[in-house]
Amino acid sequence: MKTKTYVITGAASGIGKALVGRIADNNVIFAGYRRKAHEAELKSISPNIYPFYVDYANPETIKMASDYILSKCTKIDSLINIAGCVVAGPVEDLNIDEIRRQFNVNVFGHLELSQNLLPLLKGGKIINVSSMASYGIFPFISPYCASKRCLDMFFNSLLIENKKNIQVVSIKPGVIATPLWGKSIEENSKYFDNYGDYSDEMKYVITNAQKNQTKGLSPERVVNVILKADRAKKPKLSYTVGSDAFIASIVSKLPQGIINKMVKLGMKIKIRSI
Repeated sequence: MKTKTYVITGAASGIGKALVGRIADNNVIFAGYRRKAHEAELKSISPNIYPFYVDYANPETIKMASDYILSKCTKIDSLINIAGCVVAGPVEDLNIDEIRRQFNVNVFGHLELSQNLLPLLKGGKIINVSSMASYGIFPFISPYCASKRCLDMFFNSLLIENKKNIQVVSIKPGVIATPLWGKSIEENSKYFDNYGDYSDEMKYVITNAQKNQTKGLSPERVVNVILKADRAKKPKLSYTVGSDAFIASIVSKLPQGIINKMVKLGMKIKIRSI
């Protein structure tokens, strides 16, 4: 099997960590991490791994990461964008700076790193781990939904426009059992600690996030689809992972008024079950 060069963001946990573990032995991987403690952990997996620090909430680190990768290789076969965060809460109370952070991490960071690495991606692939949230039918996580839709739109345009024969793929998982959910509870505690008029709804959001940490699909399910797309000569533009993501894709095609009624009814039923 041909040795390939990968750049993977969000490589230190969840889907990224599972992916790195699957392909590290036979490939060269530039593995992005945000927490300093993860550098040694990534290096210990394989000598083929070159960790790099990047924090999309701090744009200065994107250039440093790009410069490091560009100085170490001359060709990238696949850039796999996985890093992300979740900003949650009722729209009327959301801090605008938090929404900006959501887009910096989930959209602008990926876009800037990808732009910087495009010279090495000719004939290669960009695979983005988006989300079923990109279908936009989930209340109280509207910044996350909007950021994932925006990510898909930017990169689909890149696919149409680019003259470097770069293929672009969007992977849309449903609920995956990863540390993302625990981190989201911690990062959004300001809203969860001040329920106000949304007490029942916020309690549900917390309960659901806690459940997702362990009850969602295995990250390996997403890794399997990423590798399927990576190995395909002509991959699909979009892949859903999990029955919930497939259902979301179908529901999203209904008239908005019907979707809204379904979502409101579903929230009422779920809140009663807490």
